[in-house]
Amino acid sequence: MSGTTSTAPTSAPPTPRTGSANPLVAIRNNLRESGIYIAFVVVVLLFAVLTDGVSLSPGNITNIVSQYSYILVLAIGMLIVIVAGHIDLSVGSVVALTGAVSAQLVIGNGQPWWVGVLAALGVGLVIGVWQGFWVAFIGIPAFIVTLAGMLLFRGLTQYVLNNVSLSPFPEQYTTIATGYLNGLFGGYGYDAFTLFIGAFAVVGFVATQLRTRLAKIRYQQVVEAMPLFILKLVLVGLVVMAFAWQLAHSRGLPIVLIILGVLILVYSVVMRSTVFGRQVYAIGGNLSAALLSGVNVRWVNFWIFVNMGFLAAVAGVIFSSRSNTAQPGAGNSFELDAIAAAFIGGAAVTGGVGKVQGAIIGGLLVGVISNGMQLLGVNQSLQSVIKGLVLLLAVAFDVYNKRRGGVR
Repeated sequence: MSGTTSTAPTSAPPTPRTGSANPLVAIRNNLRESGIYIAFVVVVLLFAVLTDGVSLSPGNITNIVSQYSYILVLAIGMLIVIVAGHIDLSVGSVVALTGAVSAQLVIGNGQPWWVGVLAALGVGLVIGVWQGFWVAFIGIPAFIVTLAGMLLFRGLTQYVLNNVSLSPFPEQYTTIATGYLNGLFGGYGYDAFTLFIGAFAVVGFVATQLRTRLAKIRYQQVVEAMPLFILKLVLVGLVVMAFAWQLAHSRGLPIVLIILGVLILVYSVVMRSTVFGRQVYAIGGNLSAALLSGVNVRWVNFWIFVNMGFLAAVAGVIFSSRSNTAQPGAGNSFELDAIAAAFIGGAAVTGGVGKVQGAIIGGLLVGVISNGMQLLGVNQSLQSVIKGLVLLLAVAFDVYNKRRGGVR
């Protein structure tokens, strides 16, 4: 027996893996995740210069929030659908139908405003159950089911409205999309509450990003290069606080922005930290492996479409509230804007990849481009061309990354 004692080797703390020792290569390898944030800041600054600062005026920023809020709500649900490997072409028609049902109850039958909201949400859930049943349990591809839904729900909208518009909604209803919170912390010449919420959002974003980065390092996963990671945090923080500063000097914090913020927070947690979220990524990433792992694919797909119906109803309430009317043609092409937001924000065409924050930034990017071109007086047809090219380039970038990584 030897007198020497053996010492168990101590494990060194995990070191970050950025994919390459070359900073330029590391940055290139991480552009898929961080590029959208940089692109957003560049586009915002570009239009600020081209419009002599008008695009960053308090009134215009408030207008962007109000004008594109319902698209961002749809983008959250569409992101989940796309991550699971599906697509939903019916959301624009669902927006129209839920707004029509709400209008008939509130305007046509004199019901309280909240009855219209609850009815719209209920109709959205029923639609989600209907489409989820055909996709999950009958096995019809989501493309076909939602294409049929697009026609079906558009026809029902025309039937509910009898092919005429209904307006106006009561003030309480329109406040959902056009109301503001102002002066909660006292008068300072600006709304301090809005600045507080902006700072809170930045702190939450930084904490979430740090937690995600540490978790990836702990499990030896590839993370962004530290300079790029810090740059992303700084850029997002500056943009959010500049955004909050402008809102604080306008009419304060839009109520619809609070609704959107809650949805972003909830769905970010759901997709990142719950069993359901991990199962959605598993189904989209590798369906066979998900089945072998015991994932109940049918029920997950079912709830994905129930959720999409609910969020489409939320968007329908916001849109009808903002426009103060329900129209048979409401929601046209909304599904295309939501799909574009998800793909531009980093969702993969083949599924399994994408984040809620990315879809929101993608939607805001489209909104800023559209708003900037409107301020510059760009022809409407040319605006569609430019937005189409932006979507095409985003998907091409996704395909390029997969081929570079050896995925065919």
